[in-house]
Amino acid sequence: MTAPPGALAQLADELARGARERRAPLVELLLSLASLDAPSGAGADAMAPAAEQLARELAALGGELTRTPGPQGELLELELGPAEGPLVLLLGHYDTVWPAGTAARRPARAQAGGITGPGVFDMRGGIAAALTALELLGAERLAARTVLLLTPDEETGSATSQRRIVELGRQARCVFVLEPSLPGARLKTARSGWATYRLEVRGRGAHAGLEPERGVNAIDELCDALLRLRALADPPAGTTLNAGVIGGGTLPNMVAAEAHALIDLRVRTAAEQQRVDRALAALEPMRAGAKLVAERVHVRPAMERTPAIAAAFEHARSAAGLLGVELGEGSAGGTSDANLLAHLGVPVLDGLGPDGGGAHAEDERVDVESLVERAALIALLLADPPR
Repeated sequence: MTAPPGALAQLADELARGARERRAPLVELLLSLASLDAPSGAGADAMAPAAEQLARELAALGGELTRTPGPQGELLELELGPAEGPLVLLLGHYDTVWPAGTAARRPARAQAGGITGPGVFDMRGGIAAALTALELLGAERLAARTVLLLTPDEETGSATSQRRIVELGRQARCVFVLEPSLPGARLKTARSGWATYRLEVRGRGAHAGLEPERGVNAIDELCDALLRLRALADPPAGTTLNAGVIGGGTLPNMVAAEAHALIDLRVRTAAEQQRVDRALAALEPMRAGAKLVAERVHVRPAMERTPAIAAAFEHARSAAGLLGVELGEGSAGGTSDANLLAHLGVPVLDGLGPDGGGAHAEDERVDVESLVERAALIALLLADPPR
């Protein structure tokens, strides 16, 4: 810890008490945020009501609010605290996987110590906790220049927001990612990497009955290539490949002239990503006259548990201890925008959203007690961030 231990313990007591006192408004805030759809990939018009709602919440905190339009929705950026120096980045996304109309059909509800509804866990809960943390602490007690960045397209790959995320991340002394926690409210100090490839095969069409020998079957070539790709998997090492989409050909009585597949890759290390990339680049067709191309269309590097991340976690664990909370850590199979920064050497703490479950599922839920604890923890970390 960088602040005097006594003063920090006193601040922790104040923040924990303040978060408990704000329990009811915090629940209402999360219910309000979850009342509006923000369907990933549906375009800026579909995202506009949620962006407008969040912009009002951000403006109420003071500071400098920047709204940057984009094809998938507005990028919302609030800067608070000292005007100069390395920044602390609070990073979240407001798009959800749920289509328009879901919030009306399945409205968010508070019941039995929890909150259920579309997007409450991934990741309206983390946003609500961060907004409350900033209110609890106040801009005058922020230890560093602080930016809260909310993006509209994380669930679809962050194509329009990645550049700004990386720009801010390179300036940051640390990054707090508001993604939901692992079970038990554990932080995510490692994440698998994710890449998507398109495998394209060109063959030669022919009549399947009259002159099959003139043809080169692209589907057969693709199937053989997929068998070779299967051999690249190493599940014990965390490397998996999944052929999630496949297509090709036109009619059953024609030798297929074209075939394609979309491949999902998950890896735990940059070395494994590079190994698979090299193997795909070297993939050659087995049939004379066939052409085969493997193109990587999307990638988020693996988030490995670097020394910087490990040190940041120990700092957060100590802060949680002052709040009377035992903080754990773990690895996640999915990706987030944290993957875009960790490989740059930036200290990243991911999973600062509350405990709960059911991400991308109809039983999505958040634990209210954890929501309150996370608001206090985020506030304390903003008052005394890792170096």
